[in-house]
Amino acid sequence: MKVLVTGAKGFIGKHVSILLKRNNHEVFEYDIDSTDEELRDYISNSDFIIHLAGINRPLTTEEFYNGNTNFTKKLADLVKEIKPSSPIIMSSSIQASLDNDYGKSKKMGEDYLFSSGLTVYIYRLANVFGKWCRPNYNSAAATFCYNIAHNLDITIRDREYVVHYNYVDDIAESFLKVVEEKEHKGSKDTLSVYPIYDCSLGKLSDLLYYFKSEIESDRHLPIIHDEFELKLFKTFCAYLTEDGYNYNYAKDDRGWFEELYKSKKWGQISDNVSYPGITKGGHYHTYKKEIFYTVIGSCEVRQRDIKTNEMITDIVSGDKPNPINIRVGYTHEITNIGKDLSHTIMWISEIYNPDTHDTYREPVDK
Repeated sequence: MKVLVTGAKGFIGKHVSILLKRNNHEVFEYDIDSTDEELRDYISNSDFIIHLAGINRPLTTEEFYNGNTNFTKKLADLVKEIKPSSPIIMSSSIQASLDNDYGKSKKMGEDYLFSSGLTVYIYRLANVFGKWCRPNYNSAAATFCYNIAHNLDITIRDREYVVHYNYVDDIAESFLKVVEEKEHKGSKDTLSVYPIYDCSLGKLSDLLYYFKSEIESDRHLPIIHDEFELKLFKTFCAYLTEDGYNYNYAKDDRGWFEELYKSKKWGQISDNVSYPGITKGGHYHTYKKEIFYTVIGSCEVRQRDIKTNEMITDIVSGDKPNPINIRVGYTHEITNIGKDLSHTIMWISEIYNPDTHDTYREPVDK
């Protein structure tokens, strides 16, 4: 499918565009430096439109209404003129219910789209966090992550103040599902992306300081208690630049694998996600050490001594997290034995190097 993404160079836009491309959709990226001619051309060639462009930190109040209300009206009018069959997703804000200029400008854009007669899905997003969010701009989570990762001070006026959060990858996945629906009927009501996480500013800062201290300690790996902490830890790791390494993300029909943190001193931390019934592994190391820590779902970890054939089997669950030490000289595998996705945090004692990989294939069942 051909999808026009407005605000494609923004925080959410980058994630949405990458996910669409990864799922074999063609993306037309419109942003502030694009022309009106490009916008018209993109609309005429698009099957779907994801409208993310907007203003949240203007120099004047008028910019709120120009960037949020007037551009939305312009986009809707062009779609009605050029390609009225194209459905539209619009990213609005939970502030649209508040009496401030940002919220009112978003609400006016919502109302115009609802009255346009087009097929629309309007999402009121909570405060969005995740990798690539600009610090010291309009996100306390991004600012806290950046400053704490770089040993800079943070300011908290009210530790008890609770913020509602959406994770940026959840937003991108939700929008992708709508794009890939067989029939687009739209919605007459505003929508939300779930899950929504509630976290006080005090707890947020405490978690980030804890992540930092654990990464720098001999333990290397913090204890993760739930999905929000896992997503916050992924976000925090994106702001760590100690060694300047690139981080990899791989996805296939078994699940996906995302590198979270790399350090010459501390090794590598990754998040392994598997679909139900999937087994990964079937190799051993001669000197590298590993720890598997399942934080979501249920898994079976099996290890076999390549010398004596001694077998070790552990059943682990996110309900009762238990770190499993992977023994040197034991070929090992991990299987998702639950009904849902499993997330396992994996620490290994050194960064992967293809020249000194110390990874040797051998099935656990000979």
